[in-house]
Amino acid sequence: MKKMKISVVIITYNEEENLPGVLKSVKDVASEIIVVDSYSEDETIRIAKKYTTKVYSREWTNFSDQKNFGNGKASHPWILSLDADERLSPELRAEILQLKGEERDWAAFSMPRQAFYLGKWIRHCGWYPDRKIRLFRKDKAFWKGEYVHEDLVVEGPVRALKGKLYHFTYKDITDHLNRVNQFSSLGAQKLYAQKKKSRWYHLLFQPFLGFVRSFCLKMGFLDGFAGFVISVFHGYSLFVRYAKLREIWKKGERIEPIPD
Repeated sequence: MKKMKISVVIITYNEEENLPGVLKSVKDVASEIIVVDSYSEDETIRIAKKYTTKVYSREWTNFSDQKNFGNGKASHPWILSLDADERLSPELRAEILQLKGEERDWAAFSMPRQAFYLGKWIRHCGWYPDRKIRLFRKDKAFWKGEYVHEDLVVEGPVRALKGKLYHFTYKDITDHLNRVNQFSSLGAQKLYAQKKKSRWYHLLFQPFLGFVRSFCLKMGFLDGFAGFVISVFHGYSLFVRYAKLREIWKKGERIEPIPD
């Protein structure tokens, strides 16, 4: 049986702190590594070139477009798509290596992702298991989505793996807050493009309900202080998203609608 060859695709921007970790974690499973960088201003490019010659500089468009560009540069049929702040756990790495010697009638494989935040592994808050499809056949999947979160569209059956994908998310509370600000703007733009309006009940009730859902219903309280912070920020992000949406409508900004 022909050996399974995997192209690892990573998109980057100023990831000098994270990039060595993810590159080291995939060196045993990758037949090639592709890095698509958005003109980083730190040592990202230099670090990437220590591990691969396939480093491409490209102006930032959006998450989906950058990842699809990287997929197009892959020379192997299987793609493992990772973010710079992710790592393969030893169990997941072993599981993927085992796949190379098996019959593969699947179009893609999903894996549970677990975040490390404020010094601990998060097990609740809706953050875990956070299953993601990251290993897939190049001809059976593509990324779509223009704003906050990209989605992978897969044609064919998906098999669930057990090994964890580690996610070393926000460095600290300040980084988390900055990211909330960034993604709430993208979220507001997406809602505006869909012609959604911001009502008073969105501003009054959505943040509170978001906190309750994360902290109580999804048992964020079991994650202690980190769970409390995550839940508060979840509610806050909803408030800021709808506040920014209201601001966009008041300013009359023009954002192209999302195509059908």
